[in-house]
Amino acid sequence: MIKILVIEDEESVRENLLDLLEAEDFETIAAANGRIGINLAITEVPDLILCDMMMPEIDGYGVLTALRQDPLTAAIPFIFLTAKSAKADFRQGMDMGADDYLTKPFTRAELLSAIMNRLERQATLKKYLSNQTANKILSPKKQLLEISLHRVVKNQNFLEEFEVYYQPIVNISSGQIIAAESLLRWQSPELGLVTPTEFIPLAESTGLIVPIDRWVVQSVCQQIKTWHDAGVPYLKVTVNLSVMEFNQPDFIQKIVEFLGVNNLEPHYLEIELTESMIMQDVNSAIATMNDLQSLGVSIAIDDFGTGYSSLIYLKNLPVNTLKIDRYFIHNVATDSQKSAITKALIQMAHNLDMQVVAEGVETEAELSFLRHNNCDAMQGFLFSRPLPAAEFENFLWNNKRLPKLPV
Repeated sequence: MIKILVIEDEESVRENLLDLLEAEDFETIAAANGRIGINLAITEVPDLILCDMMMPEIDGYGVLTALRQDPLTAAIPFIFLTAKSAKADFRQGMDMGADDYLTKPFTRAELLSAIMNRLERQATLKKYLSNQTANKILSPKKQLLEISLHRVVKNQNFLEEFEVYYQPIVNISSGQIIAAESLLRWQSPELGLVTPTEFIPLAESTGLIVPIDRWVVQSVCQQIKTWHDAGVPYLKVTVNLSVMEFNQPDFIQKIVEFLGVNNLEPHYLEIELTESMIMQDVNSAIATMNDLQSLGVSIAIDDFGTGYSSLIYLKNLPVNTLKIDRYFIHNVATDSQKSAITKALIQMAHNLDMQVVAEGVETEAELSFLRHNNCDAMQGFLFSRPLPAAEFENFLWNNKRLPKLPV
């Protein structure tokens, strides 16, 4: 049965649409606002979406932008419903990736015609792509990768195949380890070591990233508790999250659960978000971030500097740590443009009472530049690669420090 998602904030209009569609034997799901609509589209993956253009908080344009950026929903036919009649509004929607639009009020026949046209085109496209795929020689490794990842999640074989590594984050002034970033590694029985760049995009495109993310957060909380019980010096550990997990309705509830089960104080956990995740829906992201901070969990923006559109929002974001992307750190001491951008980011973050961590530091020249420009902390191969938990623990017991460089 064909599934259609209706995103419409006016209840009477929404109910009329649902009645009409159900009378035509469509399966329907409904959302009263854009935020719910985005979440339903990601979790339900409907065959077609009908979306009101003008809604509070997240309008139709925002919904369309978010869905077109997610691999799971990028190709779903999307039809705008609007009371606007200006051609500029229609053009904007079509330029953003909408498939069609209907001007309110529209007739039953007009609505069904638009739906059937889009579904027929989608069916034709899928058939074409299926034929194209069948004619290609698929990589056996990629086929096995997807099969293996599904097996791990289905059978809950996380402990047997996944391992969390920890990369030290070091205070540049004192040279001491002050935190760690957790990074997932996969040792597959069939494929051997699979890099994150190979399996993370696949996990995101298939939706498997949600149970994987939750296992990582749970494992990190357990590891922090284990270290505390063993008397290891206390420090904060950061966890990278996907946008799918961040937008799950029970996300905050799960964080509370993992902290409670391990009797862990919230300030030892830090959630890392990418700025592109936040920019998909700024208002929703800020609400969730505020919920995290109210728990006592700190927040870092990862890979910062790669999306300039977010700069104007930075002062409104409840963020504790700003992480500068490795792209800007590489050769920062000799590249005048990178140098200027990095200096500005450090100064701006400090003005907003944020700590700054430079990622991907690999040379003494890069470290020296960061030290002279008052960057708070660094991580990178100059100090250490990501380590298994036991090796990272040895670093802490041995009080390994960043070497002092000549001034």
